[in-house]
Amino acid sequence: MIRKATFDDATSIAQIYNYYIENTVITFEEDPIDAEDIIQRIEKSNSAGFSWYVALESESVVGYAYSSKWNERSAYKHTAEVSVYLSHQHRSKGLGTKLYEALFDELKAMRMHVVIGGVTLPNAASVALHEKFGMKKVAHYEQVGFKFEEWLDVGYWQIQLDT
Repeated sequence: MIRKATFDDATSIAQIYNYYIENTVITFEEDPIDAEDIIQRIEKSNSAGFSWYVALESESVVGYAYSSKWNERSAYKHTAEVSVYLSHQHRSKGLGTKLYEALFDELKAMRMHVVIGGVTLPNAASVALHEKFGMKKVAHYEQVGFKFEEWLDVGYWQIQLDT
């Protein structure tokens, strides 16, 4: 089941995200976060008109996706950034697709013009998910992140929703 996230989901979302902070280069954050951090992030997205969604399995949060402003400047108001994270035990089950379907439906209803997703490279699963939604690679930044003693590249994918 996919539904909008509530503040009650914050602890579960933080646990999912902390796995990626502590064990992978998928996110460039380096310090674990807590439920209050997630609540603040949800509030910031919500106040800008964007949403967070969660995937549930047996009533437990096993993944989440969200949209947010891509940039703070007003001329970017028709561009959103999206991101998705799944519990590492629940990957490759189609949950990322279901979360993005809900998110993209909402962004289309909002009449968002462009959607952008950033991916630490290499990450074949994330690239495949973004391309499944018609997103095309538009940028590749080399060695812009440094985590776990290695330089990391980031790619950006985008799609125009109202073509």
